[in-house]
Amino acid sequence: MGRFVQTLPPPADPYGGDRLLRSWLERHLGEQGHAAARPRLEALAADVTGPLLQAHRDAEAHPPELVRYDPWGKRINHIQTSAGWQTLREAAARHGLVAEPYRPGGSRVLQHALLHLYGPESAVFSCPVAMSDGAAALISGLGEPNAWLDRLTSTDPAQAATSGQWMTESTGGSDLSGTGTVARRDADGWRVTGEKWFCSAIDSPIAIALARPEGADSGTRFLAPFLIERDQPGITVHRLKDKLGTRALPTAEVGLADVTAMALGDPAHGGLARMMTLVVVTRLHNAAAASSGMRRGLDYALAFAAARNVAGGRLAVSPLHRATLATLAVDTAGAFVLTGHAFSLMQQAQEAELRLVAPLAKLATGKLAVANASEYVECFGGAGYVEDTGIPRLLRDAQVLPIWEGTTNVLALDVVRAVVAGHAEAVLSRLDTHPSLAQTTASLRDEIALVRKDPASTAVVAGARGLALRLANALTAALLLEHADWGTEVAADLWRRRWLGHEDIAAAAADNFTDLCG
Repeated sequence: MGRFVQTLPPPADPYGGDRLLRSWLERHLGEQGHAAARPRLEALAADVTGPLLQAHRDAEAHPPELVRYDPWGKRINHIQTSAGWQTLREAAARHGLVAEPYRPGGSRVLQHALLHLYGPESAVFSCPVAMSDGAAALISGLGEPNAWLDRLTSTDPAQAATSGQWMTESTGGSDLSGTGTVARRDADGWRVTGEKWFCSAIDSPIAIALARPEGADSGTRFLAPFLIERDQPGITVHRLKDKLGTRALPTAEVGLADVTAMALGDPAHGGLARMMTLVVVTRLHNAAAASSGMRRGLDYALAFAAARNVAGGRLAVSPLHRATLATLAVDTAGAFVLTGHAFSLMQQAQEAELRLVAPLAKLATGKLAVANASEYVECFGGAGYVEDTGIPRLLRDAQVLPIWEGTTNVLALDVVRAVVAGHAEAVLSRLDTHPSLAQTTASLRDEIALVRKDPASTAVVAGARGLALRLANALTAALLLEHADWGTEVAADLWRRRWLGHEDIAAAAADNFTDLCG
C-alpha cells in the first residue's frame, strides 16, 4: 500500500469568491464605482494567490536579523530582511494600499477592500502599511508641506516609504502617562532622548514617536508627536523582539540619545489629540487585519473540508462540521461589516461617531479573530498543529490583534469615555431603526444612562468590557440587517441569535451552510 498524502486544493479566489466583499463594494461604491475598481481588485487578488503568497512564505521562513556592527566595528543598527519582505513592501506601494485615500477621489471603502485581500498572507506587512497610513493621516492633517507625506503615499516602490510607531515604553506600556521620553528644543530644532520598548517596522526610514516636551506638565495630554528619521546618530537598536507571532515583522527596543526630531504641530498644545488621529487609523487597520484573517482562515478550512475524507465521506458533508464552518462564517460576516462600517465613517469624516466605533471595531474583531483562528487550527486536526502547513501561524499572528493599539480593557475604557462624551447616540439611533433589536437597544440605553450618571463607579469600570462587547455585537447585528438585501439576511438572523440572544445556532447554521459558505 502506498503512503497516503492528503492534498489541499487552493481556496477560492479572495476577490471573485467573496460574495460579501463584492456586494459591499457594489452597495457603497455603486455599480460604476465598483466596476472602475474591479481591475485593481482582480490584479491584487491574482498577486495575492501567486507571487505575494510565495513572498509571504519566504518572509516567514527568513525572519529579520539585527546586524549591530560593520566589519570594522562601527555600530550600524542594520536590519536585514528577506527578499520576500521586500517584495511585499513593493506590492503594498504598487497597489496603493496607503495611497488610495489620499489620491483625488480616493476611497477608504476601496482601501478597506484592498487591505482585505492583501493582509492575511502579507507576513504582517499590513502592520507597516497601517502605521504609514496613520502617519500620513497625522501629517496631512497639519496642512503643511512635508516631503515624507509624498513618500508615504507614493505608489512608486522606488520612492515609497513606510513609517514606524514608537509609543510604548517599559515603564508604562499602554499607560502613556508613564512616558519618560523627553523632547527639548535648541537653536537647531527639537531633540529627543528616551527608551522605546516596542517599535514595530523598525526597518522603516521614519517613525512617529511620542515624547514629553521639556518642562511640560505630567499626564498624557501634554505628550506630543515627533517625526524621527531612523538613519542618524544617537539611535541604538538594542535588540529585535522574539515574539509569539508576527515573526517576519521586525520589532525592536530602541534607545534615543539627543536625536534630531521634527515636531508635528505645536508640541505645547493638543499633542495627544493629534496622535489619536494616527491611532484611530491604525486601530481600523487592526480590525481589517482581524476580519480579513478570519475570512482567509475560513477559505482554507472550507477547501480542506471539501478534500478531506472522514468516516467514508467528505468532511464537508458532515452536519457537525458544516455547523462549525457555517458558525465561523457568521462571525466572519459580522467582523467584515463592522470593520467596513468603520472605514466608511472614516471616509465620511464622522469623527464623533468614530470615537466610539473605532474602539468597538478593534476590540470586537480582535477577540473574534483569536477565537476563530483557534477553531481553524482545529479544523485541520493534527495538520493544523504542524508548522510547515502554515496553519499554526493563523493563531500565532491573530493573538497580537487584541493587544496592539490597546488591549481589550484599554479600549473598553475608551468606549466608556466616548459614551460619557455623548458619542453613543448615533449608534443607538441606528439600532432604533430595527424592531428585532428593540429589546437589546432598550437595555443598552439603560446601561448607558448608568454609565453617564457615575462613570467612575466600580460597577461601570469593572463592567466596561461587557458593555463594549454588547455595543459592538448590537451594532454588528444592525449592520448585517442593513446589508440584508445584498445577501446577509441569514447571517444577520444567526448573528442576532448567537451574540444577542445567546442561542445555540448549530442546527440552523448547518441547514444554511450553502448560503453562508457558498
